[in-house]
Amino acid sequence: MSDLTRRSLTLGLLGGAAAACSGQANGKDTTMADTKSDSSSIPDYDQWQLSNKEWKTRLSPEAYAVLRKEATERPRSSELNDEKREGVYACAGCSFDLFKSADKFESGTGWPSFIDYIPGALETKRDFKLLLPRTEYHCVRCGGHQGHLFKDGPAPTGLRYCNNGVALTFRPDEA
Repeated sequence: MSDLTRRSLTLGLLGGAAAACSGQANGKDTTMADTKSDSSSIPDYDQWQLSNKEWKTRLSPEAYAVLRKEATERPRSSELNDEKREGVYACAGCSFDLFKSADKFESGTGWPSFIDYIPGALETKRDFKLLLPRTEYHCVRCGGHQGHLFKDGPAPTGLRYCNNGVALTFRPDEA
């Protein structure tokens, strides 16, 4: 067996072991299994199932790359990193509410980060682009890629939803 084959086999086994890991944080299930929602319960779901051509027309090139092609923006490139007002963060693709400002925290990563999301707003899937599995999450309504989920966030969830700023819009609370 060649060194390359042996290395690939080892990485694959490690990836499989990591994918099988799950846990509990303060009674909340933090397993990062793939989730898929029932589209019949999502407002205006059918309206947001657009072709790539339609998405390219609607979105900036940067937003298209992240939301539709699962790219990652440069860290510290989003004005939303410094957003401190009360309000709601919504999907930049379809304006579906994803996060409350009360769940935002400074992670030091250079991307807007949240400890939790609005129930029913996200779905997840496995991402093996960096060999070891990560959990990627998407807007439940339009399927737009938002970011990745990690188990290194603060209490009470212990989770960090690391989001691309270009994939979000912010709507401040009205005074």
